[in-house]
Amino acid sequence: MNQEPELTPAPAPEHPLTDAGAPASEVSRRWNWRWLVLVAAGSVALLGALLGLCVWLGGYTYTSAAAAALPALPGTEPTAKALAGLEKALAQVRPKGVYLIVDVVENRLGMWRNGTQLLETVCSAGTGAILRDPRTGKEWIFDTPRGVRRIREKKKDPVWTKPDWAFVEEGEPLPKRWSERIDRVTLGNYALYLGDGYMIHGTLYQRYLGRPVTHGCIRLGDNDLEAVFRTAPVGAYVLLF
Repeated sequence: MNQEPELTPAPAPEHPLTDAGAPASEVSRRWNWRWLVLVAAGSVALLGALLGLCVWLGGYTYTSAAAAALPALPGTEPTAKALAGLEKALAQVRPKGVYLIVDVVENRLGMWRNGTQLLETVCSAGTGAILRDPRTGKEWIFDTPRGVRRIREKKKDPVWTKPDWAFVEEGEPLPKRWSERIDRVTLGNYALYLGDGYMIHGTLYQRYLGRPVTHGCIRLGDNDLEAVFRTAPVGAYVLLF
């Protein structure tokens, strides 16, 4: 009798995209504040230096290590002085040119150029689930890594070479021929490669955008993906938190 692969679901995220009963304006305000902090923290990571943001952020100290995993924001409303101070520090350390910021908790992606926001949209990040092969005991964790990456390569009409987990997940035996791993559809029209097998690519299931449903990559809708592909050059920074 064939054993079914074990798929352990990830725990529910601590910060859902929307809070039950919260007005849209409140959700947007919280998102914009998190977004501003992320740009600053990601920029600190790029420089590898300590930036004294604790004065402006209610006592939190951000280092290059902490930038990859931001703590929850204080519940208090940031003051105008805090925002002004953060903006001033941000102007000195933010990346030059085009860069991307991905909130893998709230499944949001933004594209910026020299501090000006060009795009803000929903995306989908990793589920955080764990898949175990019952035959070998090997495990895969479908999480999107936090930290700072750069776009290494861009491809139009990308081809996906399906890894072992894609077959284990479907309960199928591993193919004997390499050609059986080739998939010319799943990634969509464009792909931006971030290294270690992670990509920003399209999806066949756009109705799931905004939810953590991927195996670690970042999925975008067709129009947003094309905009990012055409605007963000190879070498552009991608900040994930």
